[in-house]
Amino acid sequence: MSAGESPGLASRIDTLGRERPDFVLMGPYLAYLLLLAVRDWVPVEWQWTANLLRGVGPLVIVWMWRRHLPALGKPHIPLAIGAALVAAAGWAAGHHFFVETLGLPQRLPLFPGTPDDPTELSPFAGLSAAVAWLNVVTKIGVAVTTVAVVEELFWRGFLLRALISWAEFEKEPLGAFTWFSFIGTSLISTIQHPDTWAVSIPCWLFFNAVMVWKKSLLMMMITHGLTNLFLYIYVIYAGDWALW
Repeated sequence: MSAGESPGLASRIDTLGRERPDFVLMGPYLAYLLLLAVRDWVPVEWQWTANLLRGVGPLVIVWMWRRHLPALGKPHIPLAIGAALVAAAGWAAGHHFFVETLGLPQRLPLFPGTPDDPTELSPFAGLSAAVAWLNVVTKIGVAVTTVAVVEELFWRGFLLRALISWAEFEKEPLGAFTWFSFIGTSLISTIQHPDTWAVSIPCWLFFNAVMVWKKSLLMMMITHGLTNLFLYIYVIYAGDWALW
């Protein structure tokens, strides 16, 4: 680059990633949340396009800042599979236990709105089989890949450390433990899951415990993705649309 020439966009993005490690870990997650709103703007028969958009967009951001990601660690695949089975089973059983047995409200208290009627959540209602399955497959595909990556970067890569030292979180090792961050992230997760808030807390405690134990973001991405896969397989098989 010659003297006086402005740096290109790619260079500026790279510089931002180098100077703001918080952006690297938060950016893809925030982009996913913003793109999630697109589903409310498109007809149900075109939901698959919204799924693809929110699946691809955040991963592009991850790719742009890939050089500035923390070390992801080892996959620990057998352990990840086992943890995912436990988490998926616990999510399905726990939700019904908290709501139906203990009588806790389905919607997070003080959270605006009302929970959706489970009988109206079936992705097959009013659609041809081809379109319905296109919506289903793309939603699950995004949950297994993009959601797992961006949420683990945010929750276990950023927030679990930021609640220990917000200004210098990057100096905290991955998997660092304090009771405040361990429990705090689990409670905050209820905002992301307002209609399954009660079971979100023990699930996040479990995920946090695995992260503190193995200190591997890659393993947590695999665990999170497989948890979503196993859970959605159950939902479709059982027709338990409250968890869809």
